[in-house]
Amino acid sequence: MSTPAPFGARLAAAVGAHGPLCVGIDPHPGLLAAWGLADDAAGLRTFVQRVLEAVAGHVAAVKPQSALFERHGAAGVAVLEEVVAAGREAGTLVVVDAKRGDIGSTMAGYADAYLRDGSPLAGDALTVSPYLGFGSLAPAVEAALATGRGLFVLALTSNPEGAAVQHARDASGRAVAATVAAEAAALNAAELAAAGTPDGTGSVGLVVGATVGDAPARLGLDLAAVRGPLLAPGVGAQGAGPAELAAVFGDARRHVLASSSRGVLAAGPDVPALRAAARRAADEAGAALR
Repeated sequence: MSTPAPFGARLAAAVGAHGPLCVGIDPHPGLLAAWGLADDAAGLRTFVQRVLEAVAGHVAAVKPQSALFERHGAAGVAVLEEVVAAGREAGTLVVVDAKRGDIGSTMAGYADAYLRDGSPLAGDALTVSPYLGFGSLAPAVEAALATGRGLFVLALTSNPEGAAVQHARDASGRAVAATVAAEAAALNAAELAAAGTPDGTGSVGLVVGATVGDAPARLGLDLAAVRGPLLAPGVGAQGAGPAELAAVFGDARRHVLASSSRGVLAAGPDVPALRAAARRAADEAGAALR
């Protein structure tokens, strides 16, 4: 089987076709209840089916939150596998939001589960944590680039606790988040040079909260230089509009994939209402990022 086009190129094409929106599939217990669904695997499956009916084929990507599937045990993980398969069938990119990060053979095991061809959990990209050292992600990087998949590496998150680690500086004065961004930039530069597409988009992206304000500039992150996609939670319902996006991303805005969960899912369980909410969110994100 031939290797698909690199994730960065496929994501750029999907954004061009559908706008810069990634719909988070976050089946929280309260949301299941609001939709009149039981908090069990059967309710989870119905929830997922409605979301996918509404948005698959209409948005650039979906992002199932793995923890909210895992809490239902093996039956919930089976539903996550169905999301991956449905996205593939619909031609919609699937970012599995599992935030995996470990060392050695354990990280290799996660890479095998989420990035190996033939694995039922292997979507198009995986969120990963670099806070055991960026080098600990090597098995995931190798597996992703070998199979045309991508990574979104946690860099600057909007939770208050994140700053204690991400804003910390090493002996040279460089912020931890700036080191993460520089490592991703180096991987993308090598990928694009090898492919002969120096002006393209690399496959190693970052997670940067859309509500982190001037943190990238203050900490010395050159997000435009990363040359990879920037997954941005917090756009729209969570508070970030055009002004906030300009402050956070600056010249890197064209690489932003805005993530929206509540802003779309609150329109459910009606499928046409969900689709309309996703369309509005995609249009608003597109306008804010221009």
